[in-house]
Amino acid sequence: MSKTFNDLVADALTEIDEVFPWDLEEYLESQPETLLLDIREPEEFDGAHLKNSIHVPRGILEQACEWNYAETIPELVNARDRPVLVICRSGNRSALAALTMKMLGFNNLTSLKMGVKGCNDSDVPLFNKAGEEADPDWADEFFNPEVRDDQLEANQ
Repeated sequence: MSKTFNDLVADALTEIDEVFPWDLEEYLESQPETLLLDIREPEEFDGAHLKNSIHVPRGILEQACEWNYAETIPELVNARDRPVLVICRSGNRSALAALTMKMLGFNNLTSLKMGVKGCNDSDVPLFNKAGEEADPDWADEFFNPEVRDDQLEANQ
């Protein structure tokens, strides 16, 4: 039986905790050693991201989590027992990435529910590639791209 993307995310969330954007400040205060891991594509990260987050695109995550690869990120490899908050645009890819990391031996994973899109909606500051605070109105448009007609299911 095949599954949809939403099914995969729902399955992942049976094993992965989530934190809401409006609880993020309290979460980080209670766990100040948390590694913020943004797994979005480079152009997404450059547009708007949480301050102090590290960027590891989803496509190289598994290698970045292990030694002996050109993609290895030592801070990430060494974070297996550290709290890691996995971040994406809306909280779906981060749940799947966190589940993968759990399988790789990471012990304290949380996914950011609603992602950076939810952070922007909740007035959590986001920053662009230059380190400047991203304009919330610009970010709202950036996080909500239009779905083209050819991307819609034929019988809708």
